[in-house]
Amino acid sequence: MTPNPTADVLPGPSPFPPIADYGFLSDCETTALVAPSGNVEWLCLPRMDSPSVFAALLDRGAGGFRVGPADLRVPAARRYLPGTMVLETSWGTPTGWIIVRDVLLMGPWHHDEDELSHTHRRAPTDYDASHVLLRTVRCVSGEMQITLDCEPIFDYGRKSARWEYTDRGYQQGVATAEGESLELRLTTDMRLGFEGGRAMARTLLKEGDTRFCALSWTMHEPPYTFQDAYHRLVWTAHHWQHWLARGAFPDHPWRRYLERSALTLKGLTFAPTGALIAAATTSLPETPRGDRNWDYRYAWVRDSTFALWGLYTLGFDWEADDFFWFIADVAERDEELQVMYGIDGERELDEYVLDHLSGYEGAKPVRVGNAAYRHRQNDVWGAVLDSFYIHTRSRDRLDERIWPILKRQVESVIRHWREPDRGIWEVRGEPRHFTSSKVMCWVAADRGARLARLREEPELAERWQVVADEIHADVCAHGVSERGVFKQHYDTDVLDASLLLIPLVRFLPPDDPRVRATVLAIADELTVDELVRRYETKSTDDGLNGEEGTFAICSFWLVSALTEIREHIRARRLCERVLSFASALGLYAEEIDPVTGRHLGNFPQAFTHLALINAVIHIIRAESEQTPPTSWPS
Repeated sequence: MTPNPTADVLPGPSPFPPIADYGFLSDCETTALVAPSGNVEWLCLPRMDSPSVFAALLDRGAGGFRVGPADLRVPAARRYLPGTMVLETSWGTPTGWIIVRDVLLMGPWHHDEDELSHTHRRAPTDYDASHVLLRTVRCVSGEMQITLDCEPIFDYGRKSARWEYTDRGYQQGVATAEGESLELRLTTDMRLGFEGGRAMARTLLKEGDTRFCALSWTMHEPPYTFQDAYHRLVWTAHHWQHWLARGAFPDHPWRRYLERSALTLKGLTFAPTGALIAAATTSLPETPRGDRNWDYRYAWVRDSTFALWGLYTLGFDWEADDFFWFIADVAERDEELQVMYGIDGERELDEYVLDHLSGYEGAKPVRVGNAAYRHRQNDVWGAVLDSFYIHTRSRDRLDERIWPILKRQVESVIRHWREPDRGIWEVRGEPRHFTSSKVMCWVAADRGARLARLREEPELAERWQVVADEIHADVCAHGVSERGVFKQHYDTDVLDASLLLIPLVRFLPPDDPRVRATVLAIADELTVDELVRRYETKSTDDGLNGEEGTFAICSFWLVSALTEIREHIRARRLCERVLSFASALGLYAEEIDPVTGRHLGNFPQAFTHLALINAVIHIIRAESEQTPPTSWPS
């Protein structure tokens, strides 16, 4: 890989696009990020968590795939085709206009022997990933020189590609790298040339002219003509529109935020197993040029409660069920439940550093894997039990297979709830008695008792209810400060945004003075320009240096919590503010700089979009004078 001269010093404007400016593509098996320049700067193959073939997102010399005007310009407009994951970019120059459409193709279901290797295979649907990144170009007026520049660098930018022509002549090339089994096939109606590890083409388009290029990575056939490419793009667009039409969206001005969030969550789902990854990327910094850089291409158990509530609320029962069974599978298999898993249920997610990559805007280290999988985080039991409870309530019955899994998880809570942990934020400092973790242990015992009563097992229900009551009393005795506000952990008086979950999980009723005081204290004291921080980094031992931005998920949690305590005007105002920070394409990273509006952290972030759904539905239902929804039915 060519060393990046901006690795250590970034004078002047950054060569990296703002995180929020990337477009997100998915075929539910892999994902891609497209910069405004028309460059694909992030693509991992063949799965979402595989090594990258394009990683300019993390180092400008780590590979990319650009299609666009020969003279690099800022695009005139970018959008998704309505209701789809098809990205459309319009370019205007003094001589003409072109439209580029980018999409990871979907197609009819096909049999693939490799899919049988998945540990947990969900039932195949009528559609499937085609394993093709398609890019089409149309000149709509005048004329314009366009270029194609495809430089894959395998294994996170460590192995340059070798290109060779196929029997299709100048219209197709195959890229390989030493020691890599993955082959990339680039098919186009332009004439390709090879220069080192780059495949290139240049052509003049006049009004009405079209071109296409398709990057494929399996033996499934790519399109060979523009007509075929266009047909498959339309098929994919219709697939996404038909999928979205299954949803139940309220007739409200904010509906578009819900729809884009639903599409994004679907795009972050690994279809073969139902796993929902936290984000499409690794190591996008939470602090500019800082070290808070993590790999989020895994499935967190705690996401399950939020995901099931959001997906069921919007009418996407199939997707909710798939993620539920992914969680149930790993919970059934493992004696001790982990915080997170690989997308095929893998347990070991060993973390290591890619020293050869400069990082986004020089933010190091660039990490692969996530050592937090080894952490004890006691809130996971509450997430699992709440998931079982939500799933059961959606069907009015408890699956027989679930009951022994459920019992084992509740018994784990009974054994471990008194122990310290690293909390919902996975702090890398010393374990503490985090209040939100204790609350989620209560959720586990409480929901377990309810489900036991549903099964008409009164003795077990009574025993578990006793434990739930004991945890509840312990939190109220040790988790509340002298001023009547819930605190981050038992040995401090500082605030923590995770305490906003207290009214949402029904630990206490919204009109309890301690709940109201906590929500308002967080709104007044843990915010910057109304946006919510996770905690005070200076007073929290998280094992890291530097500051971080406000967390979008926490701001949306505050919207929901303010609605719960009937601060409706303040809730709506905050919701409008947080929605205003959505990217031009309706996407969110993990954090927002409240001063500049800049997005920080991995992108797009599932947790943020899940919290958005919760907050927006809270507002809509409150405005329609219905009972505000409970994320966790009581």
